[in-house]
Amino acid sequence: MKIIAIVSSPRGKNSNTLKLLNAALEGVAAAGAEAEVIDIAKLKIKYCTACDVCHKTGVCPIKDDFNGVLEKLLVADGIIWSSPNYITNVSAQLKTFFDRTPRVIHEHLFEGKYAFSLTTAGSQDVDFVLDIMNNFMKMCGGKVIGGAGCIMAQGPMDMEAAISKSYELGTHLVEAIREKSKYPDQEALHHAWKDSFRHAIIANKEEWPHNVDHWISKGWL
Repeated sequence: MKIIAIVSSPRGKNSNTLKLLNAALEGVAAAGAEAEVIDIAKLKIKYCTACDVCHKTGVCPIKDDFNGVLEKLLVADGIIWSSPNYITNVSAQLKTFFDRTPRVIHEHLFEGKYAFSLTTAGSQDVDFVLDIMNNFMKMCGGKVIGGAGCIMAQGPMDMEAAISKSYELGTHLVEAIREKSKYPDQEALHHAWKDSFRHAIIANKEEWPHNVDHWISKGWL
């Protein structure tokens, strides 16, 4: 079993979100699994240039750390996303990474993977930021088991509750992977997305040959 935990706060060891992630990692370990932590805030990940090469060849041509991280995510069974709330969104570091993944979305490359998300906010919008990360995972074909967040203005008790929930999510992630848990509502969303996006694949069959080949190999087209 391979689990990847993504850190995206530029605050490093001073990150409040990291406290939740560490609790989640303890839960993963208690359930008998291990996770590799990747701090993308310390990596060099450039902006997407919308060149479409990934749709044509299956590889992003930009020379930086993105492809290395993606390779690890593609062989993972589970992913833990974490980000602080910055201006009612994920951190710039995580958003930049998300923007580099159009092929992952077009080809649903996270199909069969499980994930959850963690966030902290100064005063509000915890659920909104969790939804950004969890919805991204669903857009990539993956399954989401939940999320945990803390509103720092509510004091230590809110952090304690979020830490406890993060730990539980860590254990539940391992269980979901082992049991191959089903989430009918999410699977229905995946099917509906394929039915809709099929038209875009067909319309761009000359421009997106790698996407088309993938869809054919999966029996979606």
